[in-house]
Amino acid sequence: MTGRGKVAVLAAGMAALALPAMAHHSFAVFFDETRTVSIEGEVTSFRFTNPHGTIALDVTSASGEVEKWRVETTAPVVLQRRRWSRSSLRAGDHVRIDGWPARDGKPYLRLRSATVDGRPVGQAFTVGED
Repeated sequence: MTGRGKVAVLAAGMAALALPAMAHHSFAVFFDETRTVSIEGEVTSFRFTNPHGTIALDVTSASGEVEKWRVETTAPVVLQRRRWSRSSLRAGDHVRIDGWPARDGKPYLRLRSATVDGRPVGQAFTVGED
């Protein structure tokens, strides 16, 4: 292999390693750790997937409009340590979510805690916990 070929292989390998790092983002970039928000609504889906799980829910506003919210969780391995499982939330569950809001004002939170019918789901999270 020529010198140029070795450089090309090395560059391709380094680029491949960088992709997972780009997929994982910083808590502080997307969420405001100085505020918390509470929402209540009906779960439409719960994805227990890497790198972060997600909860989708319909929240009815004070004006009666249904807003689509998305809640980002930690990785499944961390959720499991916090006593969550794939069946912790199901479509149709009425849930209250407390979390850190998106910096851009979108209907997007980072999960702090969740309750279904007044019962806590797992254990609460701290700012920036992955």
